[in-house]
Amino acid sequence: MKSFPRKLITEWRRLGLPIDGGTIIVACSGGADSTALLLAVKELTDRKKLRHSIVAAHFDHRLRKDSGEDAAFVRDLCEDRGIDFVLGSSRVAKRGNLEENARNARYAFLAKTAKKHGAFAVLTGHTINDQAETFLLNLVRGSGPDGLTAMPTARPLAKCEAELVRPLLRIATREETVAYCGENDVRFRSDPMNEDARFARVRIRSEVLPLLSELNPRIVQTLARTAEQFAQMPRIEPPGEKLRSSELLKLNENERLALIRAWIVARQGSSRRLTFAHINAVDKLLTSTKSGRRVELPGKAVVERSGGWLAYRTE
Repeated sequence: MKSFPRKLITEWRRLGLPIDGGTIIVACSGGADSTALLLAVKELTDRKKLRHSIVAAHFDHRLRKDSGEDAAFVRDLCEDRGIDFVLGSSRVAKRGNLEENARNARYAFLAKTAKKHGAFAVLTGHTINDQAETFLLNLVRGSGPDGLTAMPTARPLAKCEAELVRPLLRIATREETVAYCGENDVRFRSDPMNEDARFARVRIRSEVLPLLSELNPRIVQTLARTAEQFAQMPRIEPPGEKLRSSELLKLNENERLALIRAWIVARQGSSRRLTFAHINAVDKLLTSTKSGRRVELPGKAVVERSGGWLAYRTE
């Protein structure tokens, strides 16, 4: 057995995932990471290390004229290896945050596919590199400590009973996924959008990380490990539906900001796109002399101060 699938089955066991009797959905874009994951899962099932039905799921966002070629590549790869293939497709709204819109459409498709096939897990090809890039991206955006925490290797997937599992997140770098595809004589697809410097993540990947690697050749692993350390920090229990201004003002600034952040994250369900500027603006509401002032937050949400309370609502 090659090194890559050996590391995968070791991580699979560490995560306590079932070995047999179920169905797994492998999200495959056709890129190196997800293709390597699909190939490794297939090798493990061929060797009877895993005894699950595999369904490869590809979602066409229709953001490029040639995006259909990615779908054809994944379909052909599955036909050659006897893997069930499912294709989803829809036009992604370009208004607002394009990356977030594409992500939401993709995960909705994966949840629907998991529900249809009764899958217990949806696997994605996130690697150590993705962990490091996300850490830097959130750091640049001014995220608080919880925004710097590592992506979890497993979490519930909304609108279905399956878990979203990222089995490569702790064990594989992008260089390793590329190498494993090469070992299997598979020429993966490359998305031109991954080279588009208009996206902050692309600039971090192509400009920032190479510069940092001159100072630390293992910077990707170092940043990923730092994100995991943030994830192990004690959590602040989120307060109730509203915050009493007078109680917040009794806290020191760091405690107050941390509590406000925990409260907003609990209301929104995630810290995506939430920055220090948002938290600081809410904090300033506490000392405002005008009642009824408000702060706009990501996701069409607002925090308002009224009658000695801070209230969160969506518009």
